[in-house]
Amino acid sequence: MKKQISLFLALLLIFSAFCPLAFAEREPFGRVNDRIPTIVIAGDGNPIFIPDETAEGGERQIYSTGGLRDSLLSGNSKKDGDSNVEEAVANILQPYFKEGMLKNNWEPYYDALEKEIGDLFYEVRLDENGNAQFGTNVSGWCQWNNWYNQNNDNKGEKGYYGLDDYRFWYDWRLDPMETAKTLHEYIQNVKRMTGSDKVALFAACLGSNVALAYVAQFGTEDLYSLGVNASVVNGSEYVSESISGKAKLDGNAILRFMDCTGVTGIFNVDDFVVATLDLATKSGMLEGWWNFTRATVYNKVVKGVTSALALGSFFTMPCYWSCVCNENYDDAMLYVFGEEGSAKRQKYAGLIEKIENYHNTVALHVPELMQKIGDDQVLLSILAKYGMQMIPLNESNELVSDEFTSLNHASFGATTSTIFDTLSDDYIAQRVAEGKGKYISPDKQVDASTCMYPDYTWFIKGATHVKRYDDENEIQYVCMTADRQLTIDDFDWTQFLVFDNETATLSPMTEENCHTEPFSTDREEAQPKSFFAKLKLFFASLRRWFKMLPDFIKTRRAGKTESVEAT
Repeated sequence: MKKQISLFLALLLIFSAFCPLAFAEREPFGRVNDRIPTIVIAGDGNPIFIPDETAEGGERQIYSTGGLRDSLLSGNSKKDGDSNVEEAVANILQPYFKEGMLKNNWEPYYDALEKEIGDLFYEVRLDENGNAQFGTNVSGWCQWNNWYNQNNDNKGEKGYYGLDDYRFWYDWRLDPMETAKTLHEYIQNVKRMTGSDKVALFAACLGSNVALAYVAQFGTEDLYSLGVNASVVNGSEYVSESISGKAKLDGNAILRFMDCTGVTGIFNVDDFVVATLDLATKSGMLEGWWNFTRATVYNKVVKGVTSALALGSFFTMPCYWSCVCNENYDDAMLYVFGEEGSAKRQKYAGLIEKIENYHNTVALHVPELMQKIGDDQVLLSILAKYGMQMIPLNESNELVSDEFTSLNHASFGATTSTIFDTLSDDYIAQRVAEGKGKYISPDKQVDASTCMYPDYTWFIKGATHVKRYDDENEIQYVCMTADRQLTIDDFDWTQFLVFDNETATLSPMTEENCHTEPFSTDREEAQPKSFFAKLKLFFASLRRWFKMLPDFIKTRRAGKTESVEAT
């Protein structure tokens, strides 16, 4: 009998060594995914449709992230439908030189800029009240899917609710406060159909803004758990700084960003274009042009240009105002709408009302709302990403980020270095002495102990903001459907993980595998201070540019020939 017991214990020990989620000394946990449905709220960028009787299916797509460039260049977003970017540029340049540069009267230029940009985004931009001009439609399929989910129990024969069994489709352009009201109705119907008294809510990117707008208006009574992925509820620096007078053109940052997009596959830029930008940066031409512009005309026109670009395109959408950082909010309102009582403030009064309602109800109270969620025993899991270059249109382009927002904001408070540095030895030693050494990342760029929920927050280095992968979904799905609050100590996966873009898998971060940045993190190597080092980089860039020039010319000629033949 003793031998049988010993054999059983030995087999149990071997089995536990291969169990991916729990060790013998850890408190075991169960799953509630057989009775708690999970509702997914994704971020922005899903295609937007409008009714069109002449189109197949009675609807026409007017926007998608991937199709934006083609849409603009072809003029499909323009009100009259027969113009494009080239014509718009011509209409803008005339008042720029004629009234602006010659007479120092920039108003005609601002008006022309806002009109042309507004025409290019005519169908997708919202009106002065922040409402969709042609309806608030996602695709017909998505609308049907929302209806189906609210009228069916999707557990099915599998006997449990998967992560994507219930997805809430919505027009992401609209006011998150209004979207949250629609979400509330959706949740009530899902509860009714499934017989569940609560739901698990998974919010990615802009979805986190909707989730907190929901909590601000309806509380947490209906929530069993909340999973937050790549949140922008604390703001996105590149969004808010670009409309608050903190725009910055940095060639090196742009090159780093292109390195990142090449690896993650978000979009690809022609190699010759990259080489040309590199040459302009290494020669100092780009920096010289930027400095000259700032010293001459920039300060005169920046507010007017910011307002025209914003109101001609995406900042008629309350959703993007919900991504403005609190520290930039007042400046952004001033740059886009002007002083209190201005004509633009009056014209856009309806939109401003929605912007201020979200700002005063949610943005200024994110810590309190997150605290309420925890205090109300809603299970939490927070996943933040980094290791990428922030979109390089702002002064904060050296922050550790996921391309769209800083890691500090996405993680609700992590302390970080810059992309070129690590946390100081003295800082780390102090944290270790305080018993918080386990919260320091192996690359020494992140201190998770300062997060609002350090034990419920995971970090992934090398994964882009705009994509969710199977491994990261699994982390949060397990946490959201567990029968108790799980922490970073409950799993074999560590608090800090590394994403492999080739295999699309995660692995624990170590000091050996943590240097995943697609760009050089040696500031002196990338941006040397000495004259001779700069000169060396310039000539290397120049040689590369001339080497690529013949192929570029050949490709352009071939393209023109094909175009003529097709005509």
